Amino acid sequence: MKSYFKRCGKETPPFFKKLRLAGLIIAAVGTTVLAAPIALPAVAVTIASYLATAGAVATAVSQAAISDGSDCEEEEK
Repeated sequence: MKSYFKRCGKETPPFFKKLRLAGLIIAAVGTTVLAAPIALPAVAVTIASYLATAGAVATAVSQAAISDGSDCEEEEK
């Protein structure tokens, strides 16, 4: 788990910065639809939950991408 947090602290490549932003937007759209105060069809709620999950995963994965080829575990040795 320490390795993941070390990776999150390093510089992220530009592509993954864009992917992180897209993931945040997708998660925000999904969460907004889920929190809507009106009754929505079950299909819309299901799609919104998938969007929120996919956005959160894309954000977490893209945050852990680092620009150099080394691995954090190799640096500890």
